[in-house]
Amino acid sequence: MFYYLFKYLESLNIPGAGVFEYISFRSAAAIITSLIISLTIGKRLIRYLQLKHVGEVVRDLDLEGKYRKEGTPSMGGIIIIASIIIPTLLFARLDNIYVILMLVTTIWLGFIGFIDDYIKIFKKNKEGLAGRFKIIGQVVLGLIVGVTLFVSDDAVVREIIQKDASNQTVTSQVIQGSGELAEDQYVTRDIKCTKTTIPFIKNNEFDYSWLVAFTGKENRQAWGWVVFVIVTIFIVVAVSNGANLTDGLDGLATGTSAIIGVTLGVLAYVSGNIIYADYLNIMYIPNTGELVIFASSFVGAAIGFLWYNSYPAQIFMGDTGSLSIGGIIAVFSIVIRKELLIPILCGVFLAESVSVLLQVVWFKRTKKRSGVGKRIFLMAPLHHHYQKKGYPEPKIVIRFWIIAIILAVMSVITLKIR
Repeated sequence: MFYYLFKYLESLNIPGAGVFEYISFRSAAAIITSLIISLTIGKRLIRYLQLKHVGEVVRDLDLEGKYRKEGTPSMGGIIIIASIIIPTLLFARLDNIYVILMLVTTIWLGFIGFIDDYIKIFKKNKEGLAGRFKIIGQVVLGLIVGVTLFVSDDAVVREIIQKDASNQTVTSQVIQGSGELAEDQYVTRDIKCTKTTIPFIKNNEFDYSWLVAFTGKENRQAWGWVVFVIVTIFIVVAVSNGANLTDGLDGLATGTSAIIGVTLGVLAYVSGNIIYADYLNIMYIPNTGELVIFASSFVGAAIGFLWYNSYPAQIFMGDTGSLSIGGIIAVFSIVIRKELLIPILCGVFLAESVSVLLQVVWFKRTKKRSGVGKRIFLMAPLHHHYQKKGYPEPKIVIRFWIIAIILAVMSVITLKIR
């Protein structure tokens, strides 16, 4: 909203109005506003939920400190969602298709998580919203995102077409690198494609249409989009549930998400800036620079919420927060074509999810064979395994944060190490 106001003021030659043209300024304003909102709302919401006796019902898992958590207010994801949406509406360009998708993702999964928390807390049903309804909601969101990127004329990447002396096309590539060519040797055009980026590979383009080459040249691109939509759905479901599983210790999911958010903001900035994209020889995606404002709001919301969610937590985010932050990370990665980085960038979420999967599969397999189920971990998800081993909760959380920082650095250096 402020962007359009200051755009109008700039047209009237009002001094200083042009500062809102800069993404860096609006990003700084967004993160500060997000922090203020989360810190302000958080205090009031905690007091309100305590008065209403809206507390967490903790299962008896024989874990240290479980009784301390009993009765701690939940549904704190409302703080995160409000602290993301308000600064984004104030400082981002609302005609940007990527910003719209991120807002839809935040509201959509936040609403599903809210229903789940509402059933658990107010209806006293520990199971919450049936798992199939959560999955359906995540699948529908993935479908919306994938189809939107297919049909929207604004969701494009920029292709370089190199020409020879007779002005004939020699090569075409999505990757930038025009600094090595004279201006009369290439032209650029915005295209719709199913290409993405493979980390640590020199010629790091990957086209989903290659997976359906058997359909023939004429149909390959159309089927490539089908594959892209399916991959989008899978990533949205996997990452949002991974974040949900990670939210088991005070500050664990919140701090990890903040680290991931900073990394995604950096990747969005260089992908949406033609100068940096050209220098780094990476895919240039017009208009994704605007996502830096959203990423700043996301990071500010996470850090602000961490003020109240750090050990010992005064409030839990619940599924309202965990599902939405997971979905945000997934969709953000997809729209900047860095979804294949997720196993590295979201390594903590991945480890938590895999630990649960391995635990369940191994338990069922051994029970089928011997009649007695065996476990790989003392308890899953992984953070509970370390709790069972006697590690203090803050130590586990901080060490997971350190791992998340290492993975974030690895994700950033993929821009140059190939």
